[in-house]
Amino acid sequence: MNDPQIGWIAAIIVGGLAGWLAEMFMKTGTGILMNITLGIVGAALANFLLGLLGVSLGGGWIGYLVTGFVGACVIIFAWRAIRGGR
Repeated sequence: MNDPQIGWIAAIIVGGLAGWLAEMFMKTGTGILMNITLGIVGAALANFLLGLLGVSLGGGWIGYLVTGFVGACVIIFAWRAIRGGR
């Protein structure tokens, strides 16, 4: 989230929303702090992975929300694969 138009408070809100959507989609039982972490870290991870493929979702709130959701789902999937899933 390098865009100066999106501040830290907005990043936390969008990250929390993206993490919450990923939690609902992947059916996990994480709390609000973990949702925010998943959304923000997931956005960074997905932005990196999509950058390797040459895909850009653009900036702004919707782009960050989609990127955070995709990244959070990837993190949850990887964690389940490592731990054996549930």
